[in-house]
Amino acid sequence: MHSGIDFWHAAVAFAAAFLAGAINSIAGGGTLVSFPALIWLGLGSVTANATSTVAIWPGTVGSLWGYRHEMVSAERRMYLLVIPSLIGGISGALLLRWTPMATFDRLVPFLILFATLLFMAQERVQRALRTAHPELHRSTKWLVGATLFQLAVGLYGGYFGAGIGILMLAALSIIGLTDIHQMNSLKVLFAMCINGIAAVYFVAARMIYWPYVILMVAAAIAGGYWGAGTARRLGKTAVRRIVIGIGFAMALSLFVKK
Repeated sequence: MHSGIDFWHAAVAFAAAFLAGAINSIAGGGTLVSFPALIWLGLGSVTANATSTVAIWPGTVGSLWGYRHEMVSAERRMYLLVIPSLIGGISGALLLRWTPMATFDRLVPFLILFATLLFMAQERVQRALRTAHPELHRSTKWLVGATLFQLAVGLYGGYFGAGIGILMLAALSIIGLTDIHQMNSLKVLFAMCINGIAAVYFVAARMIYWPYVILMVAAAIAGGYWGAGTARRLGKTAVRRIVIGIGFAMALSLFVKK
């Protein structure tokens, strides 16, 4: 890859990150746009994944601020799950670094397909969590189980990332949380930890392509701020259908490209 980017590549990268930021602000799943776009712009799959993670991460900080009231009311023991989030995130980032690009190239279409299917399931799971009234599980055994599950989610998140939100909501429901807003606040916190520590490693290991990162950070923030209005006018259902359509299209195109 050359040291600079032309106007066409810059425009596509900006548009992809803007769209990812807007999608993340209302539905989640923006990585399903930003990551494949970078591959199609010519980056290697490992570099594209690392670059997308670093570029989209700043948007999670704004989301966390939006959930600050729910965070304050969260049970203190829930913050223990930050630890497996960080451990899993750095482990996944290391695993990505050690994965040969040819191997990751073969995995990418399956990872995108898996993330898209998870995204499809999210609405159904959230509805079930809102209406379910399970017995609250307060035992140490359940917390240990949630910690191990979160470690696995962190590992997957540091390695690839798309779709971790729905996995975390499932883990939080298992240990007895029922307030979907509080669960979403914790989900954002843990995702920020997973992707944040992975992003730090990717930068330190020089795995990212800076010209795209600088452009995409600005675009993702702008997309999250201004694009959310358009997304809300379209409606959450329409946005979700767009994300799912993009996810399947990207997975299919990369299967064909193989």
